[in-house]
This record gives sequence, C-alpha cells and structure tokens, in this order.
Amino acid sequence: MYLYPVWIRIWHLLNALLFLILIFTGISMQYTAMDNSNYVVGFAKAVKWHNAAAMTMVANYVFFILGNAFTGNGKYYKLKKGSLLPDLAKQAKFYCYGIFKGEKQPFPVTEERKFNPLQKVTYVIAMYLGMPLLIISGFVLLFPKLAIKNIFGVSGLLMNDILHISMGFLLSIFMLIHIYTCTLGAKPGSLFRGIITGYHSSEED
Repeated sequence: MYLYPVWIRIWHLLNALLFLILIFTGISMQYTAMDNSNYVVGFAKAVKWHNAAAMTMVANYVFFILGNAFTGNGKYYKLKKGSLLPDLAKQAKFYCYGIFKGEKQPFPVTEERKFNPLQKVTYVIAMYLGMPLLIISGFVLLFPKLAIKNIFGVSGLLMNDILHISMGFLLSIFMLIHIYTCTLGAKPGSLFRGIITGYHSSEED
C-alpha cells in the first residue's frame, strides 16, 4: 500500500534529523557553562546550531500542519470518541502480551487507517500539543521580553525554561519509543523501508 507520499517522507526525515541536532545541542547547552567553550561543541556553537535547527523545525512543522489540512493525510489524526477507550484498551492489551503470543495486530494498517488507536492518540498529543508548547516556549527563550514576569510568585522565564526542557525531554522519549515501535512491522526493517519508499508492507508480506 502506498501510504507515505513524498511530502510526508521529506517532512518525516527532516524532522528526525532536526530533532537529533536539537537534542545534541540542547544537552550541550544544558551541561556547559557559558565560559566553557570546550564542552562537546561549545556553548556558543551549541546555541547557534540549536537556534538554526529550531527555526528550520518550525518551518517544517508549519509545512506538516498545512499538509495535513490540505491533503487527505489529516484524516489519519482524527479521533473517534465513541470507540476510543475500548480501542485503546484492546491495543494496549496487544502490546502488553498479545504480541508475545504471536497474536495478530487488532488494528492492521489499511488505506483508511494508517495508525492503531494508541499510535493515533500519542501522535496527536505529540504533534498537536507537545510540539506547539515546545515551539512557543522556545520563542520565549529566544525573545525573553515575551515572557510573563512572574507566575504565582515564580519567574515566568524560569517556568518557561522548565516547560521547554520538559517538552524537549518528553518528545525525545516519544522519538525513542517511536523508533522502537517501528521495528514491530512485518519485518524489523519494513516500516523504516516504508518511510523511504512510500510503500507499507502488510503483516502477511
């Protein structure tokens, strides 16, 4: 099945590369003093590359949102309230032990359903909640005057910094889990190959 058009593949691969740069430079900035230029890539270079990658990622994110809005890909992110909780429970049960017993995927990929319920909810939270919070908090760090002076007696800039680091950490964990679940296709490399060729291999292939 051809499920990954060219624009999705370009966005996905670029997003992955940018996220790796942001993680690397973010850690470098977090654990080095401003006067220590010898730590990993150095604070000044880390800031420069972090900001450049972040601005590119923002443009890439806008591209993703517009792509979903004006193509059929947006339908894969729509949540169905009626059966959502039962479907989530069924998928969680499969991941907890069904997969180890050789049971078939309860929600196999089709042309109308690219994600299983658990994937869909996770992707919606990551892309439509986590990413906006990461981007907004990043802009505030880039332009500190935008920060609220204080929140419940605590520096607004500090709270924003905590939000940015927390979102970065959670989305990094999401990326690791995402990479792992991509090994659960028909073959360990099937889903990775799919994002390059555009074609999804079913469990029977």
